[in-house]
Amino acid sequence: MEWFSSPDYWWSRLVLQRALAAVYLVGFLVAANQFRALLGERGLLPVPRFLARTPFRRSPSIFHLHYSDRFFAAVAWGGVVLSAAVVAGAADAVPLWASMLIWAVLWALYLSIVNVGQIWYAFGWESLLLEAGFLAVFLGNAGTAPPVLVLWLMRWLVFRVEFGAGLIKLRGDRCWRDLTCLYYHHETQPMPGPLSWFFHHLPRPLHRVETAANHVAQLVAPLVLLTPQPAASVAAGVIIATQLWLVLSGNFAWLNWLTIVLALAAVDGSRAAALLGLPAAPAQSAAPLWFQVAVLAATGLVAVLSYWPVRNLLSRHQLMNSSFNTLHLVNTYGAFGSIVRLRHEVVIEGTDEARPTAETVWREYSFKGKPGDPRRLPRQFAPYHLRLDWLMWFAGISPSYARPWLRPLVARLLENDPATLRLLRSNPFPAAPPALVRARLYRYRFTDWQELRRTGAWWHREPVGELLPPVRSAR
Repeated sequence: MEWFSSPDYWWSRLVLQRALAAVYLVGFLVAANQFRALLGERGLLPVPRFLARTPFRRSPSIFHLHYSDRFFAAVAWGGVVLSAAVVAGAADAVPLWASMLIWAVLWALYLSIVNVGQIWYAFGWESLLLEAGFLAVFLGNAGTAPPVLVLWLMRWLVFRVEFGAGLIKLRGDRCWRDLTCLYYHHETQPMPGPLSWFFHHLPRPLHRVETAANHVAQLVAPLVLLTPQPAASVAAGVIIATQLWLVLSGNFAWLNWLTIVLALAAVDGSRAAALLGLPAAPAQSAAPLWFQVAVLAATGLVAVLSYWPVRNLLSRHQLMNSSFNTLHLVNTYGAFGSIVRLRHEVVIEGTDEARPTAETVWREYSFKGKPGDPRRLPRQFAPYHLRLDWLMWFAGISPSYARPWLRPLVARLLENDPATLRLLRSNPFPAAPPALVRARLYRYRFTDWQELRRTGAWWHREPVGELLPPVRSAR
């Protein structure tokens, strides 16, 4: 079965697998650092409460067998250690069956976290990581040549990510069709980065070029990705360059980095190795029969499950970032079908005065990533994912997004809960909890060059109204 393997893609697989393991590592690290406040037994949306009302068939997870904060921490930190081992080459240093088992364990552990993560894990890049991780189980290791079918499944995944995003834009907001969306996007995106202010102030003709280039990368390059070499490598290069542009312009967790990693499956490894002066691929043995059967079975499964995302791509009512099964396999993707024109930020404030008056001083809680202090330049966090900060952006769009968790968040702040405070940049009440906490809505916009020179502020903000009136501790 010479058609089964492609030794020329050895370097592509090596880089793809190590980089994918690095993304896994980030995902598990985020879970380990944030779960107590968000999902723990005293979290904003506790896992035990979710498990009590959700059967296993709707959310397959090892936590249905047992849950405790200590066990969740063991799962998350275990994932960090195992991911780091794969980055260091552990999966290439063991037999093929053991390598597949390592990748399968990583997938099962992260699936268990996502399936109890509720709204905190309702992001497209969670499903993307799980789908990519499932395919990686069947990519083999250094002892076998990369299977052609799995490399094509990786291309099919990148195609759905990019083409789905392109179609959702064409079918969505009119500004994508008249090339004006980037007049607003750099300013109103969920979590701007340190260069977003500068991207926003590019000349408007360049914004139109950005938008047009995005359409090429998401609607043309994915089609070329499915053609023979060297065209497929060129298309992968276009996708990678576009994703790097997005990395520079904002914070989108690991979405951009994972898309870059997956695009490597379409890069001709032998040509890349020759171009970069890398050594030739080592001798690789023929794939054993049982591995060939496993790859064919996985390919058949993906082919069957592809019916739903293909139907979604062809639908006028295209869904964005949806899974059609509880294992998050063969999903549909897409982002920013509509663009927010105005940026509204939720600002949480507290006071130690038990009876507030018009003269009461309210002190602001500072978040790590989301805009707060107008004089603070946005920071770069991606591929690390600040889950609470992202949900605060959604709350600024509509209070309904915050309904399940905002009041519990305020309750934790009223008691200076250590796990919750670790999600924040600073606590204005380090000595004792505040007497009252409230949430206000502000309109934010980037300053212009003159305002920046005069005030040193990157943002201008003005109050819009009250999102949550002052709340007092229940004690």
